[in-house]
Amino acid sequence: MLKSILVNSPETQKEFLEFPARLFRNEKNYIRPLDKDIEDVFNPNKNKFFRNGTCERFLFKNAENQTVGKVAVFVNPKYEQKLKTGGIGFFDCIDDQETANFIFDFCKNWLLERGMEAMDGPINFGERDKFWGLLIDGFHEPLYGMNFHAPYYQKLFENYGFQIYFNQLCYGRKVYDEVSQVFMNGHRMNAKNPNLKAVH
Repeated sequence: MLKSILVNSPETQKEFLEFPARLFRNEKNYIRPLDKDIEDVFNPNKNKFFRNGTCERFLFKNAENQTVGKVAVFVNPKYEQKLKTGGIGFFDCIDDQETANFIFDFCKNWLLERGMEAMDGPINFGERDKFWGLLIDGFHEPLYGMNFHAPYYQKLFENYGFQIYFNQLCYGRKVYDEVSQVFMNGHRMNAKNPNLKAVH
């Protein structure tokens, strides 16, 4: 039997941050996000979405008191969809459908209690520029501020009933890679404009 634990203490906060590092300890491409970046999402003094919305995060433990999953669940009235839609994010879970279903059911009930009619995730209690979406392709080192998910996460979400809402494409390039000719042409054109300048 699983139990949910509200993240509301330094100990639970620390476990929320450290569980993914243990879960992905054998994944060579996993890079742990900065604790500050994650904690800022849940800090009402740093995240403007707390002005109108509400967010809680939870750990899920098994009978042996081992963490087997975690999630944040939230209502953001500014997130306008056809139905009243709440969100879940920062989902991490062992490779076990029953555990994932327990977490998803928990989130669904939390959102229903707050008048929501639909559940979107994994998304962020904030803007789409960080920690948004489910990684389903390109399982290499994550871009800064983006989620890392093991390939089995897609199965956990789809088996529960989640469907693709939209495709979000994220790109990166190595710092010393050759710059695309499109950028070079744009630079050449704009460099001739005396009204444009770049300064530190």
